[in-house]
Amino acid sequence: VQLQASGGGLVQGGGSLRLSCAASGDTFSNYIMGWFRQAQGKEREFVAAISLSGSSPRYADSVKGRFTISRDNAKNTVYLQMNSLKPEDTAVYSCAASRASWPRRHPGGYNYWGQGTLVTVSS
Repeated sequence: VQLQASGGGLVQGGGSLRLSCAASGDTFSNYIMGWFRQAQGKEREFVAAISLSGSSPRYADSVKGRFTISRDNAKNTVYLQMNSLKPEDTAVYSCAASRASWPRRHPGGYNYWGQGTLVTVSS
């Protein structure tokens, strides 16, 4: 499956952005979807993941209550709505697809990765 992320940009602290990740090449609804981020000089970290049906989202503690992951299986797209952004949210955000049966937090649990989209939050 091929993944294409978009929606990154520059935003002031407290602002919002919505990232999208469009999938192609296979049946989207067969894949767990996740978002990860990597800040400069840091390791990749889990942000959010969502089950096949769109229920049971999982979030990193650092984004819980501020970010919302959702998916539209009819549009083969997963979204990440990011509100109340903070400078520490600045990173390259990547989407990933997993053949697992339940949302995974570890990047090793994902089979396919899209290119990243840069999110920069100014203070």
